[in-house]
Amino acid sequence: MPRLLRELEVAIGAVRSAAQVCQAVQANLVTEDTLRKKDRSPVTVADFASQAVVGLSLADAFGDDPMVAEEDAADLRTTSNQTVLGSVVAHVRSAVGELAPSMVLDAIDRGQAVGGSHDRFWTLDPIDGTKGFLRGQQYAIALALIERGSVVLGVLGCPNLPLPGSDRPGLLMTAVVDRGTEVMSLGEKFQDPAAVQVDQIADLANARFCESVESTHSDQSQSAQIADLLGISREPYRIDSQCKYAAVACGDASIYLRLPTDENYREKIWDHAAGMLTVEAAGGKVTDILGQRLDFSCGRQLENNQGIVATNGYVHNRVIAAVAQVLS
Repeated sequence: MPRLLRELEVAIGAVRSAAQVCQAVQANLVTEDTLRKKDRSPVTVADFASQAVVGLSLADAFGDDPMVAEEDAADLRTTSNQTVLGSVVAHVRSAVGELAPSMVLDAIDRGQAVGGSHDRFWTLDPIDGTKGFLRGQQYAIALALIERGSVVLGVLGCPNLPLPGSDRPGLLMTAVVDRGTEVMSLGEKFQDPAAVQVDQIADLANARFCESVESTHSDQSQSAQIADLLGISREPYRIDSQCKYAAVACGDASIYLRLPTDENYREKIWDHAAGMLTVEAAGGKVTDILGQRLDFSCGRQLENNQGIVATNGYVHNRVIAAVAQVLS
């Protein structure tokens, strides 16, 4: 059996189940009324339920593996949040069957591992792109396996992102180190995967930026300056979440920039691990804004890195030089 095949199968199943839960919450709880009131309770339910579903799947298959994830269950354990807990438990049960609320809480809290340079651990963002989720636009369930500080497996579930060459939403992207990046339908379990690669654009005049919808996530004014400096005139492709990595990996964009809005801020590992590998396994390159490789051995944050630059590889050095010129 090829190395990591079992891990890949379990990760795909976990992300698919979590995506189904997220879609059910979105369909039943996100309404015009909740949006008007800026009520974040639907994404809270989906976040916790998604993390519990993945935590249960990993515990069942690889009980000794730690998990580093975004959420913890402390708030759900309070008496004031029992209604939210009830909704979380109901959605988890719809995916995995009957189980006690305490088991759901414990599955969520599996995500409180510290990470670092352990032999191996998983990292999960149960819903990456919460505002995209609430808008009915792009979000992702992002799961990655890290061994001795290096990402070796990544799975992105993007319920609203179309498959390449299709307008049908629901993309599942997988990457295994040294084995490439593949896409398949998120909803069709028996569809054969298709290999994808980054584009081969070397002329920056033909390149396209991909950046966050939310300006609070990246300095878009500086991105525009970098685009001008590089001679890029195409409108940026703005989407939420690690779907941006998927866009670069399959050639819909050549460059993804996440420029620091605060020099002291450090990125969370679950926001980038799976996405980074999908780009690199597809032939691209991902570094921080200084051109340094992302270091996943420092715990729950990328302590040794600042910002993100992901490209098709052909233009990477020129983009890094432009970033340095603008940020200086």
